[in-house]
Amino acid sequence: MTQHLSTTRRTLLRGLGASALVGGLATCPTTAVAAPAGKGHPKDGVHVPGTTAAQRAWARRTLRTMTRDQKIGQVFNQYLYGSDANTVSEADAAENLKLYGVRTPAEVVAKYKLGGAIYFAWTNSVKDPEQIATLSNGLQRAALEASDVPLTISIDQENGVVTRMGAPATTLPGAMALGATRSPHEARIVARVNGQELHAVGVTMNHAPDADVNVNPANPVIGVRSVGSDPELVSQMVAAQVKGLQGNKGVSATAKHFPGHGDTATDSHVGLPEITHSREEWERIDLPPFKAAIAAGVDSIMSAHLVMPALDDSGDPATLSHKIITGVLREELGFQGLVVTDGLQMEGVRQKYGDGEVTVRALLAGIDMLLMTPDMPAAWQAVHDAVDSGRLPMARLDEAVLRNLQTKAKRGIVADPFVDVQRVMDVVGTRQHQRVAAGATADSITLLRNEGGTLPLAGAATVALAGWSSKTETHDALTTALSGHGATVTALQTGASPTPEQVDAAVAAAKQADVSIVTTYNVTKGSRQAVLVEALRAVGKPVVVVALRNPYDIAHLPQVDAYLASYAWSPVAMRAVADVLAGKTSPTGKLPVTIPTADDPAKTLYPFGAGLAL
Repeated sequence: MTQHLSTTRRTLLRGLGASALVGGLATCPTTAVAAPAGKGHPKDGVHVPGTTAAQRAWARRTLRTMTRDQKIGQVFNQYLYGSDANTVSEADAAENLKLYGVRTPAEVVAKYKLGGAIYFAWTNSVKDPEQIATLSNGLQRAALEASDVPLTISIDQENGVVTRMGAPATTLPGAMALGATRSPHEARIVARVNGQELHAVGVTMNHAPDADVNVNPANPVIGVRSVGSDPELVSQMVAAQVKGLQGNKGVSATAKHFPGHGDTATDSHVGLPEITHSREEWERIDLPPFKAAIAAGVDSIMSAHLVMPALDDSGDPATLSHKIITGVLREELGFQGLVVTDGLQMEGVRQKYGDGEVTVRALLAGIDMLLMTPDMPAAWQAVHDAVDSGRLPMARLDEAVLRNLQTKAKRGIVADPFVDVQRVMDVVGTRQHQRVAAGATADSITLLRNEGGTLPLAGAATVALAGWSSKTETHDALTTALSGHGATVTALQTGASPTPEQVDAAVAAAKQADVSIVTTYNVTKGSRQAVLVEALRAVGKPVVVVALRNPYDIAHLPQVDAYLASYAWSPVAMRAVADVLAGKTSPTGKLPVTIPTADDPAKTLYPFGAGLAL
């Protein structure tokens, strides 16, 4: 720790009253303004699994000293603009002023006495590990001054396609890539690396793993964020990730999106999906991973903004459904941990009610943490008014606050809310962690087609590389890796919708090459990517497709000579792909979903578990 942090910590502990520590946890300050006594306090029955008696006692004492404003603030987790808690750019200040009426993240925490903050690159919260750690420390100081309770600092670090903290942090494989490895042990080790790196920068909760079972290939929002289409495999890998994330020096895991987002054709960011599974189908398909997460001791579960009539026929999304959150999740499944909403700025939860009303209904449903309300003044006032009128019983609010407090105590945030900025890089992006990432990624690469021994490529092959690339990163990494194996590569980025001119340029390059490699990104019926592939096939030379995201692309490209699924487009994934293309390694990944034919979803093109070796 720096001297400044040590001094701050000593000041905090001196303000904790006569008994400085109970069971290793700081007690609440005796000088805080107490909430009204009498009715409204929950019984001592709130018991977050895994907490000690001392931790629960600390939470109860702290609750008794909290003002109503502090309690309300404790259930909100908001995004804040700026890379530093106290010093921000004018652009970031303008965003904070628009949303919250104050300039800096620290001022937002102080004004609303927030219980949590969430990091995104687009809020300038996530730049490099040391910056993130410094921001975390600054926000924790602001929270301790506002309510004497540290923040839950969260992030969506699912890995793969949902990665908030990028390099130099370790680039880890996502859920479906882990599913392709078929190794719960590997999934647990990857999640442990993830948790340790997040912990090092001051993040205390990860909104992962995704526990959805992706049985709909056309799912526009989940796809590779899911382990796969088999409930048993998803359950095994979710449980392993929960244990890894929450292990030694880890963070709270969040299983999402309850009651299950794997069979939808609507993105809940822009609309309200409806899941038409019967109760029996839900219990067989969607439920097992959540039961596995609960059994593994998951700290939190995230609700989904979707309608599931088999569980609640009111038409309200699960996030606002007392039948689903309290009736099913709490009472039927016995989950006593923290329940957090998906982002309240998403259209799936905003269509029926205003932003203020949504927060009240979520709390009444049984939610404990309100994530990312887009109108904090309205939401804050709505909760205040609901408490004042008695519509939202104080006992329900106190229950939610207790779960937040107990979870923070359980994760050690109360005992030590700060991180050592000077030692962040001793943990983040280490060689050992990079080896874990490379090994798991290599084990995920799945070969589904290899006609006529197209692969491995000849060592001195000339390659025409076309297709989608993340900026230039994907093609640059694949080009470099193939060049290292002796190939000569001409790369052309043609994107997800190649123009006729781009197709012509790719064809011209293919005529001068031994083989064409096309990187695809979620090919659908009528896609211009399929036009590109067919034009290259017409050249008469081998065409290899590498699916960079969902593995379903081959349904629309059935005649290619070779087909690999990488489940990601990161440099580490491209190096693993190049090793397979060149024959340096033999692919061991097994398809974690069933791929139907393009014309008939009831017919199987490639079954669950498919995968070739070289």
